[in-house]
Amino acid sequence: MSMQNSPYMVLWRTVQGQDVKDRRINRETLRRIVTFARPHRSLLTVFLVISVLTALLGVVTPILAGDVVNAITGGDEVSVVVWLAVAIAAVAVVDAALGILNRWLSSRIGEGLILDLRTAVYEHVQRMPIAFFTRTRTGALVSRLNNDVIGAQRAFSNTLSGVVSNIVSLLLTVVVMVTISWQVTALSMLLLPIFLVPARAMGGRLARLQREAAQHNASMSTQMTERFSAGGATLVKLFGRPETESAEFARRAGRVRDIGVRVAMLQTVFVTALTLVSALALALVYGLGGAQAILGNLDAGDVVTLALLLTRLYAPLTMLANARMDIMSAVVSFERVFEILDLVPLIQERPGARALPPGPASLEFDDVRFAYPSAEEVSLASLEDVAVLDSRGGEEVLHGVSFTVLPGQTVALVGSSGAGKSTIAQLVARLYDVTSGAVRIGGTDVRDATFASLRETIGMVTQDGHLFHESIRENLTLVRPEATDEQLWDALTRARMEHVIRALPDGLDTVVGERGYRLSGGERQRLTIARLLLAAPRVVILDEATSALDSTNEAYVQAALGEAMEGRTALVIAHRLSTIRSADQILVVEGGRIVERGRHAELLASGGRYAELYETQFADQEV
Repeated sequence: MSMQNSPYMVLWRTVQGQDVKDRRINRETLRRIVTFARPHRSLLTVFLVISVLTALLGVVTPILAGDVVNAITGGDEVSVVVWLAVAIAAVAVVDAALGILNRWLSSRIGEGLILDLRTAVYEHVQRMPIAFFTRTRTGALVSRLNNDVIGAQRAFSNTLSGVVSNIVSLLLTVVVMVTISWQVTALSMLLLPIFLVPARAMGGRLARLQREAAQHNASMSTQMTERFSAGGATLVKLFGRPETESAEFARRAGRVRDIGVRVAMLQTVFVTALTLVSALALALVYGLGGAQAILGNLDAGDVVTLALLLTRLYAPLTMLANARMDIMSAVVSFERVFEILDLVPLIQERPGARALPPGPASLEFDDVRFAYPSAEEVSLASLEDVAVLDSRGGEEVLHGVSFTVLPGQTVALVGSSGAGKSTIAQLVARLYDVTSGAVRIGGTDVRDATFASLRETIGMVTQDGHLFHESIRENLTLVRPEATDEQLWDALTRARMEHVIRALPDGLDTVVGERGYRLSGGERQRLTIARLLLAAPRVVILDEATSALDSTNEAYVQAALGEAMEGRTALVIAHRLSTIRSADQILVVEGGRIVERGRHAELLASGGRYAELYETQFADQEV
């Protein structure tokens, strides 16, 4: 690296290291880093060897250049100069070849490490419970998979090779320079503080400016993400003030512009000053070295060698001066990645877990008590963008819930909002685990069942059935990747969606948009029901699945659901009167307890809580 480029690198590395300069390296973190690097140890070894060879070649060229000058001034034969020139050319060719090979190795190691880290984090996050996703900012989680993983990768592709090659290059350069003239070498080293001190001072100012710019950019990204989604754009058009939104965005963008101008000027002043220092150092070498040559104490070629070596002296010195900050920046990135990997999934498949038994499945709640987990059990403060995690949690919301649904039966849950109906449904699918008691399917505690068998056995449709920004085909085959087009159309027909999909230009290959916003609310819900019909689970959970449908569509879908639930166990959170009337049993949930149970007519006749709910929520439907 030339001395002319080193000011930019010094400044950049100093800025990057401001936030980590006072941190200490954790030995356990280093041990885990080595564990991730172990699969790449062969490539790493070759990479480091080539880095050392490149550093050696960097010292050889100035020596050969000095020999050329000595050969010319000493009146040697032309063949000597020619062979020295050939040697310089050969060194350049070898150096170029090693540079290309080193870059390939660097990319292979770095990208391999990125793959390992991203895969590990992605797989781990997929095992996290729903409570984790309800608390975590998606952007912060994605940042760990992108920015921090790339920061960790730099530890091997840049920092490690840089430290090794710079140490070798520095030692060889100093040894050769001292051998030629220790006086010139010592005086050249005196200029080093002038080279480094401004970098440290200005680095702090630039770091503060860049942090402020990053905060404004993050705010703009959040604003764009929220306002540019279909739901956010609709909300702004209905209730928001577009002019105010634009003005706020322009204010933040303007501040980023102002910071950019200041950063550009600071960098220009800094680099200009340090380039001047570099020129002064060269002038010192030529002046002092030239005087020594005239006095006969040095050869002319030695002066050239010293000048060329000086251009290779400052770069390693300045890079090594910031090596600790480079290393700490990489370690911090690793720590942020390990922070995610160290979160223990609250819900895990037990050793020796077994598949749920085949055939019709019963559903049983046995004295179930449940409290939502605290933030400390499922989340990180850095992922929630808070200083301290919310300490609340652990308050029981279900109190001794017991009931049984026999195969082929349909049980409806009714009650006030927040009574615990959806919580009961989520416990069946093991989105949460009970605090005490048990949930059993076919006599097997769901905590003893394999995740795969739970997915095959249980099908759930929620009130806001989610669709990915993918094609209709991909959204359906999520539950059965091997499904044929005939099976897809059969499910769509039974969900009363066939005519809608056939009318679309791309049919099954139509992309539904983010969260399915290209479809109407009723169409989205029917598509999620078609997905359930395609999965054909033995236990069906409907969490107000028909709430988004009009009366006509509801009648169609209820017929399809009746067909799908034939001979299957069904737990339905009731929103429509038709579901309640046809249920084999109705459970009235209030305050996390089942306060009434029975059939529709029985509960109406008893005049209790169900009768009140019926009068306030369902009677108008009957009319």
